[in-house]
Amino acid sequence: MKTVLLKLKHEALKALPPTLFFFIILHIVALIRGLMIKSTGVPLPVSASVLIASLVLGKSVLVADMLPFINRFPEKPLIWNITWKTFMYALVALAVHYLERLYEFWKEAPSFTEANSMLWTSMNWPQFWAVQILLITLIFMYCVISELARALGHDRLKQMFLGPLPPSTR
Repeated sequence: MKTVLLKLKHEALKALPPTLFFFIILHIVALIRGLMIKSTGVPLPVSASVLIASLVLGKSVLVADMLPFINRFPEKPLIWNITWKTFMYALVALAVHYLERLYEFWKEAPSFTEANSMLWTSMNWPQFWAVQILLITLIFMYCVISELARALGHDRLKQMFLGPLPPSTR
């Protein structure tokens, strides 16, 4: 039982950094999206839905990092893995972003095909791509930090950002 609890604690601590990162950036995206669609009557995501999405994304990143094709260029300069991971995560973000919009139309349409058609005709494409560009930029930042932590080590990166750690926390 103790080993199960230790494993759960270990997994929760591993999921914490990406979850916090996505929690913050998804709130930023929701805020920017809210500013873009202010006074249009379109409902905005609440903090609880952002929390759930960030928990899912945080764990998804950890699961994706275990897949053999994600860490494809470990021996090459960091930009290779950063670019590859940004591309892979951005594809997932694009799909999730599109499906999130599609779900709203599917609630009102009689079929998936009709919901997709309604979405295509009524989508505010500049806004969709603006949010997507923002997400890709933030995902790129996450990948840079993640790859730096992998290359330098988490403790060294922490020390570089926060300064020397007190002896009791080492």
